[in-house]
Amino acid sequence: MRCDFVTIFPGFYDGILREGLVAKAIAGGLVDVGVHNLRDWALDPHASVDDAPYGGGAGMVFKAEPFFRAVRSLAQKSQSPPSVVLPSAQGVPFCQALAEELSKKRHLVFLCPRYKGVDERVVEALVDYEISLGDYVIQSGDAAAWAVFEATVRLVPGVVGDEESVETDSFFKDALLEGPQYTRPREVEGRCVPDVLLSGDHEAVAAWRKRKAVEKTLKRRPELLEKTRNAGLRELAEEVGKDLKKSRRENLSYAPAVKRVHSQ
Repeated sequence: MRCDFVTIFPGFYDGILREGLVAKAIAGGLVDVGVHNLRDWALDPHASVDDAPYGGGAGMVFKAEPFFRAVRSLAQKSQSPPSVVLPSAQGVPFCQALAEELSKKRHLVFLCPRYKGVDERVVEALVDYEISLGDYVIQSGDAAAWAVFEATVRLVPGVVGDEESVETDSFFKDALLEGPQYTRPREVEGRCVPDVLLSGDHEAVAAWRKRKAVEKTLKRRPELLEKTRNAGLRELAEEVGKDLKKSRRENLSYAPAVKRVHSQ
């Protein structure tokens, strides 16, 4: 995979590309990354890349011409037509399925705007994926582009050494959040690792983890389970949901008794 970042702050990437899995993927030849200063494609002697918006209003807008020139220049050097990604508050919500789709591309070009965004003609003519990280706004198009890049590149075969680790991540299968994880020591300040994880019974461990993943998803992101077409998963979710409701009722009935004991 080839990934290019077009930015006005190329220094943002100086350290981050030398750390972790991404650095290993680059060193291993699995991913090739280029960082380019948008100002190199500006048209005027001052290397201007933004201007005031037509129609008035606050803020500055990135000009269209530098992006057009940048994408065309990078495409000419590419072995396959690039897919252009634009982080944007107006984009479609980013998700695991979209990361999987992007991970199958041979060449991605990330346009990294700031301020009030880019001239709409860039979106209309160049952008294949306009992506939002969520319903909020951050200053840095680079930070958003990096989040999309990192979620994508870890799905490229060979980047993560243990593929099972990827397959058990949240959102990877069955629209579930990942269940709880524990490591040594066995007890921390009176809190113990669940016995099933120490049992050596792999089937029991797998069943427990699946149930706990469903439980966490029901508590935090129930809308994910509403989308699943897995009949077995829906049946398990219904069973876990009933147990959670029962537990809540028992806790509510127990609370007044606890309060009375403490008040005496």
